[in-house]
Amino acid sequence: MRAITLKGTQDGYELFLNSASGIDKINSELKSLLARFGKNSDPRHKINFTVLTGNRLFSYREISTLKNVFKKYPEFGLKDIKSNVITTIDSYHLRERHNVHVISKTIRNGQSYRMHGDVLFFGNIHQGGRLYTDGNIYLMGNVEGIVHAGFPSSEDKLIIGDLHSAQQVRIGEQFDVIADRQIPASNQTVAYVNDLHILSYGKTANLRKINPKFYNRIGGIM
Repeated sequence: MRAITLKGTQDGYELFLNSASGIDKINSELKSLLARFGKNSDPRHKINFTVLTGNRLFSYREISTLKNVFKKYPEFGLKDIKSNVITTIDSYHLRERHNVHVISKTIRNGQSYRMHGDVLFFGNIHQGGRLYTDGNIYLMGNVEGIVHAGFPSSEDKLIIGDLHSAQQVRIGEQFDVIADRQIPASNQTVAYVNDLHILSYGKTANLRKINPKFYNRIGGIM
């Protein structure tokens, strides 16, 4: 089974990546495809590609690898990388524009991991482990411990991702024990502090109402 499928559009070309294929196979086929295209392309007109990863969200390392492949072929451009896994955050552009810290690690029981700024978290947080930052948190991994955005007291921050198995959710000085809330399993959950200074939960589809400032900051791409 091929790792890449090519489709032409009015704005350029789309590359559909097989979510079951490894990054090495994807890179190999991508290099072969761009090499073949390069022989027949007009050097005066740059061709742009949009990469569609389907039900798979590439890590920062994998995205960097793809970008490095395109750098070897200056007649082509990487316009965008899109995923169905998290439809509410264009993580590729978010990292480019807002310098989100990308973390992929395991935080075990008794361990704490502190950051400054927004965090895109791909790892695992075991029960008793804690991730905290003064910015927002975007969760793509498995969370059974404590996540704390807006540390120590900023209540305008958000936590977005699957929180159903978390031990605690904290934003600023507000916190919830998730076992008491029965939050459904969904990577579209948004934890925020409402106007009554109470931790609340919504869906990313309603982010514009939940936090208009944040919604506008990321370009209204929800």
